[in-house]
Amino acid sequence: MLSLGPLAFLTPWLLAALVVLPVLWWLLKVMPPSPRLIPFPAIRLLFGLERTEETPHRTPWWLLLLRLLIAALAILGLAHPLLNPGQPLQGSGPLLAVVDDGWAAARTWTQRTRALAELIDQAERADKAVMLLTTAPPATGKPLVPSRLMRAADARTLAQALTPKPWPSDREAVRDALDGVALDGAVNAVWLSDGIDDGAAQALAERLQRLGRLRVLAPDPGERARVMLPPDATGAAFTVRARRADTGTEALASVAALSDDGRLLARPQLRFAAGEADASVALDLPLELRNELARLELEDETTAGAVVLLDERFRRRPVGLVSGDTLEVAQPLLGDLYYLERALEPFAEVRSGSIDDLLGRDLAVLVLADIGTLTESETAVLDDWVGRGGVLLRFAGPRLAEGDGDALLPVAVRRGGRAFGGAMQWAQPVGLAPFEPGSPFAGLIVPGDVTVSQQVLAEPAPDLGRKVWARLADGTPLVTADRRGAGWLILVHTTANTTWSSLALSGLYVDMMQRVVALSQGVAGEDAAAALPPFAALDGFGVLGAPPAVATAIAGDAFDAAGVGPRTPPGFYGTELTHRAHNLGAAVLAGTVAYGPLVDLPPGLALEAYGTSRQLDLKPWVLLAALLLLLFDFVLTLALRGLLPGVGAPAARGTAAALVVAVGVALIPDPAQAQTDDEFALTATLETRFAYVQTGDRPLDEISRDGLTGLSAVLRGRTSVEPGDPIGVDLERDELAFFALIYWPMSELQLTLSDDALKRVNDFLRRGGTILFDTRDQQFAVGASGPGGETLRRLVGRLDLPALVPVPPDHVLTKAFYLMQDFPGRYAGGTLWVQQPDSRVNDGVSPVLVGGNDWAAAWALDDLGQPRFPVVPGGERQREMAFRFGVNLVMYALTGNYKADQVHVPAILERLGQ
Repeated sequence: MLSLGPLAFLTPWLLAALVVLPVLWWLLKVMPPSPRLIPFPAIRLLFGLERTEETPHRTPWWLLLLRLLIAALAILGLAHPLLNPGQPLQGSGPLLAVVDDGWAAARTWTQRTRALAELIDQAERADKAVMLLTTAPPATGKPLVPSRLMRAADARTLAQALTPKPWPSDREAVRDALDGVALDGAVNAVWLSDGIDDGAAQALAERLQRLGRLRVLAPDPGERARVMLPPDATGAAFTVRARRADTGTEALASVAALSDDGRLLARPQLRFAAGEADASVALDLPLELRNELARLELEDETTAGAVVLLDERFRRRPVGLVSGDTLEVAQPLLGDLYYLERALEPFAEVRSGSIDDLLGRDLAVLVLADIGTLTESETAVLDDWVGRGGVLLRFAGPRLAEGDGDALLPVAVRRGGRAFGGAMQWAQPVGLAPFEPGSPFAGLIVPGDVTVSQQVLAEPAPDLGRKVWARLADGTPLVTADRRGAGWLILVHTTANTTWSSLALSGLYVDMMQRVVALSQGVAGEDAAAALPPFAALDGFGVLGAPPAVATAIAGDAFDAAGVGPRTPPGFYGTELTHRAHNLGAAVLAGTVAYGPLVDLPPGLALEAYGTSRQLDLKPWVLLAALLLLLFDFVLTLALRGLLPGVGAPAARGTAAALVVAVGVALIPDPAQAQTDDEFALTATLETRFAYVQTGDRPLDEISRDGLTGLSAVLRGRTSVEPGDPIGVDLERDELAFFALIYWPMSELQLTLSDDALKRVNDFLRRGGTILFDTRDQQFAVGASGPGGETLRRLVGRLDLPALVPVPPDHVLTKAFYLMQDFPGRYAGGTLWVQQPDSRVNDGVSPVLVGGNDWAAAWALDDLGQPRFPVVPGGERQREMAFRFGVNLVMYALTGNYKADQVHVPAILERLGQ
């Protein structure tokens, strides 16, 4: 291979043929061209006497130059030129490609697969065998083994099937697997790493160096995968945390806080200080929204480590406290609520007040501390609330012991109670018995110093045994409970304070209250040691789906210490109603998964970054250019010989000369861009086309183009609308009047618009055009403001926009083609804003639609017709709804209030009948 800077030739000996070009020039110059054939009827003697044109005796210079150029291109193409060929394989042995495919590799998976493909191409050109070895344990649970030595074509097929896994790499197992491999010659070892050190990276590199020359590819420091740590939900605060491997510079990261149905509830921003690995930010949300959180994920970090799934442990349930004790005001330290508030505050929002006031708001648990008698109205209200899923927790006391009881007790109780020194005298205060397996308190450790000196007793009944959750050491019930509709009635047979027992002074009291509060959503109440089967699992890109077949259950008492691997992937474990989240970030925080930058590598190896070599094979392009010029030469020769009717030699010579002068300046126009005003107008008007605003953010503009392309394909398949390829418009330059619909995503990189651009947009809106503004952050869903909303205000704050309202339920947009009420995109749940419907203005079509669901990303398809981005949380069903919204949007923009007019058809027909 011959290298000339960034250009290389795989068969350079063919370049020697270039020396024959001067000889070819001389031969073509001395050999006259073929004579022209001119029809010669007799009458031509009279007309051709003054003819001055003659057949030249030498080939014209421009034709010589064209043919020499064709010969030169053919020689260069056969020499197989490559642009940026990368480092050639130098060792005498095969190519050994070690590929990190653990969770951290998903961040730069595209770069890794491209680099692996280039390595296999190099092995194919050098006629070397290839061996592939991945570093993450297989999903089958079997040990790591390298592939056999195979041809490059077979290795390419195997490499294309690789996908990242949601657990970490095991480089110690890789090193052990290499011990059983025997390879001949000096091996070309290449390690495609994820840039993360698990403690065994240096040993693996040393093992690979012993096989031959070693190259290590690693992501740039800013491209290494980050980890989303479980939030700190201690007390009333909710702190979002993340960790990074590179601490050299300051960095920002956005976190998407999503509900179970995919709605974006918040988008906090983390700031990593220079030299710091961890970053955190407090998430300030109303309790109702905070309890809807189901998932936190780092945006633009498509890995399993960038996702934290949330379960009941991270929710704060509203708990209402009602006490009948007057000591709450006079001596609060002796009151019932003092101990309850401190036991509940770490994990619940505590509210105090009357029963009516507390039930006027959303409430998970209502605690009645020594309320002996309830009014009929209170009993009716509470009974209805419990039947709809509420948890009523009652504590005994003097009032309850002396009362007549009511219908809101799980068991019938005896009047009076049982006290030390009373008629039913105990020798001494009694401790608690261990909790039975069926109790919600199962697994909690009972302290030996917790004793009960007084309680109310339950009346014996056939079903009393199944209602007991906790007993004293002598077997008498201490906590009883019973189902009432969808809710629970729970009675603690002693006081909430320290008057009758020391339970309120123990940590067990806090744990029991936490289990009771969790019952309000159907969670907890199961044996802590019971095995939790896998319910859903994350894949390597952080998408939640079905668990792998080899996944096994995790014991409840060992759940927090469980590692992450093929048998215990990150995800949810348990059942649909009672499940716990198993996160890779929790394993990193606990130290069971190592995480740090890949820096301590042995000397003597070549460390490179992904993307430094972008190899381009020029052979097909050069040969194609030679073939096209050869075809042109053939047509030109026919024209010169007079064999093409209507084309004379002078015209052919002028065309050829112009082509020779312009050859080498290949300017391929992009059909989606405007080259001149006339070209732009023709391109935009000859077919129905949709436009997107060019923001200056190239990746975002590509998403907009691919999104509208995918939507256009759906429209062609389902409707009579047959749009052409979408067009990117420059608001500072291009005319907008040619389009019915423009998609405008918000990018912080877009510059503020000039007055001319603002006037152009205003004119477009006033003349009936429609613009869909996409903030891509869904902050409109919660009435907050995010980066997209701030960018929207900066860019269009000076536009003449109408007042906006959320899409009404009967709006034309909900029935333009499909019947729908929600308008999801890549995200779901965001509010879509339109102008107040007014049929007198623009045929009832709102000129402005504003939302944040990132529709273009949901519509975007690649060259193979496959979706480019995942949608959350609804998967392909949600993508289908996003396409349906796009169809409705186009029909709405093109047909106006046509669909709304259909409601007047009966009245019109009735008038016609009269």
